[in-house]
Amino acid sequence: MTDITVTREGRGPELLLVHGGASPRATWRALMPLAERWTLVLPHRRGYPPSPPGDHDFELDAVDLIPLLASRPHVIAHSYGVLGTLIAATESPDTVRSLTLIEPPLFSIARGDPEVDAFERMSNAVLTHGLEGDPATQRDFLRVAGAPEVPDGPLPAKLAHSIRRAHRARLPGAARPPLQVLRDAAIPSLVASGGHSGAIERICDALASELRAERLVVAGAGHFVQRAEAFAERLTRHLTAAERPADE
Repeated sequence: MTDITVTREGRGPELLLVHGGASPRATWRALMPLAERWTLVLPHRRGYPPSPPGDHDFELDAVDLIPLLASRPHVIAHSYGVLGTLIAATESPDTVRSLTLIEPPLFSIARGDPEVDAFERMSNAVLTHGLEGDPATQRDFLRVAGAPEVPDGPLPAKLAHSIRRAHRARLPGAARPPLQVLRDAAIPSLVASGGHSGAIERICDALASELRAERLVVAGAGHFVQRAEAFAERLTRHLTAAERPADE
């Protein structure tokens, strides 16, 4: 199996930043100033150049991420990238300094909630059928997923590329990481959302409860919560607290 590409910037303790459906740079550009204090480690998931080609697959993501946990980084993950991150973390919980989980499609944790179930059906339709699926469903999915300026008519080339890249993904609802492992490891955890989708809020509430994590809602940036003005300061407090000795 060909290794994925990983870039590093900055100095200090490592922040492992795992992107979802958008590229690493697009996902994390608002957090790049953190390189003044931490080393930012940005893996390019399969299918995102210059890493090898591949469909979205949280199982393969976990395999790729586990070696990157050896340096005991803080781990910050967004959207689909959270799924592989959680699986990797449960395989090696002692090597995770802290967890920050942003808007994961972890449907299995809140299945039975009508909004969550409806969102899962919409997601599955897009990931299964791609551009051959229902155009209205594609547009609704893109809006929840944080795509800017989704038109009511035909999709522009950039948005069509996003649907094409998501096509044939391993469906998020199949992800069932053993969260008890992370809870027992008492990893300092933060679960964040943007207050724009009832389904995502329910998922994040359930995940925070399962992990006994802090819960954060920062509105204003939709699915890309990390771009909201208040997020970086709140994240910094979380990371700093996780680095403080337990007896302080």
